[in-house]
Amino acid sequence: MQDKIVWVTGASSGLGVEIVRQCASKGAKIILSARNENKLNDLRSELNSPDDHLVLPLDLSDSSNFDDLVKRVLKKYGRIDALFNNGGISQRSEAGKTSLEIDREIMEVNYFGNIALTKAVLPVFQEQKSGHYIIVSSIAGKFGFFLRSAYSASKHALHGFYESLMLEEEHNNIHVTIACPGKINTAISVNALNSEGKSTGVMDDNQANGMSAEECVRQLLKAVQKNKKEILIGNKEIKAVTLKHLFPRLFWKVIKKQK
Repeated sequence: MQDKIVWVTGASSGLGVEIVRQCASKGAKIILSARNENKLNDLRSELNSPDDHLVLPLDLSDSSNFDDLVKRVLKKYGRIDALFNNGGISQRSEAGKTSLEIDREIMEVNYFGNIALTKAVLPVFQEQKSGHYIIVSSIAGKFGFFLRSAYSASKHALHGFYESLMLEEEHNNIHVTIACPGKINTAISVNALNSEGKSTGVMDDNQANGMSAEECVRQLLKAVQKNKKEILIGNKEIKAVTLKHLFPRLFWKVIKKQK
């Protein structure tokens, strides 16, 4: 990644922070994007050669300025080599108790905001005849789970979009890697929306006891280096994907007993 121009959304917390740190340690020049500009500036100041990196606040729920943000990146760096579409929000509420408004909010951030930035960057990748999209989906993008209806739906949608995109843009040397983390030790559950559209403020046991963010990102970057189309990251929970594929009846018996 030496001197590669790498754009990271959701860079102010969780996996985004670790993606920034590990990419920067490998020599990349980072565009740090999220809503919290103060946190982004604090993270940028921790990196070697802070002036090599750009803080670019971005709100995935409002894509109206994405084309302008791309122009700012090009003005500074002249190109974009990789986009880590990592930003998003989770959910902890039953479908029957969740208003359609909250469903739309989650879909707007996790799906429409995600692909809006991808489409803004796509002409750059096409002109360069190179580029790499790295999509942070979830194991919930492979099957539904309790309290995750809108979140899981938004992640499933990403798979459909990016599997299509990777086929369409292969001739332009544009790569796509979809990462499906399982239980990772981040604050994603703390920031997840409840049935009232508010942050739960609670750390799930699954996250508290999950794989470290450092190890998750290490595996992710290894997959990116190998141009893998998809990678499952986690501990024994990721075996559920294979179980569903090979033994669906057993999968549904097992998954109902999970916390």
